[in-house]
Amino acid sequence: MTEHYFSETPSGDLRPRDIEVVLAGAPRQVRTAGGVFSPEHIDRGTEILLRTLDKLGTAQPGPLLDLGCGWGPIALAAALESPEREVWAIDVNERSRELTRGNAAGLGLTGVRVVAPDEVPTELNFSEIRSNPPIRIGKDALHEILRQWLPRLASGGVAHLVVAKHLGADSLQRWIAAEFPELAVERIARDKGFHIIRATRG
Repeated sequence: MTEHYFSETPSGDLRPRDIEVVLAGAPRQVRTAGGVFSPEHIDRGTEILLRTLDKLGTAQPGPLLDLGCGWGPIALAAALESPEREVWAIDVNERSRELTRGNAAGLGLTGVRVVAPDEVPTELNFSEIRSNPPIRIGKDALHEILRQWLPRLASGGVAHLVVAKHLGADSLQRWIAAEFPELAVERIARDKGFHIIRATRG
């Protein structure tokens, strides 16, 4: 397998760049780099996820987890929407974590905690999980990640995942419903070939 954004320690050229993106309804300057997911812009799936959640007004109190943060658009948007909210951003890619940490500091977001997955406190549960999950790591690896984190939803907590239809959105929705009978699973939006899957703990 060639090195990709899900490598823990990317060895490719850093090639840092500053780009302008729209987060929480306003243009923001952020830094990205080579060796992370979608370094040139906010990818289409994440853009659709953020736009859908903004329309629905899903923000709620309690800790939020950005699962697979990349350079940070989901975590940054959540913290900009609710500066008082505790936002955890995790990624196996250390370069992604460095960029997210720097972007949060550059935007003055003090509530964003950027850590490796094994550094999240074991007793911490989340009121919300938001993710553009790394589908391309393969079904088995993806299922392992979801088995680790979906059980960390607090009572009444909700997960929002964006998945491309051609990359298995329907089958993933069915798998989550079968694997986690305690979660109510539904598709809440469909846009430009992407599905937004919601899983709610009753």
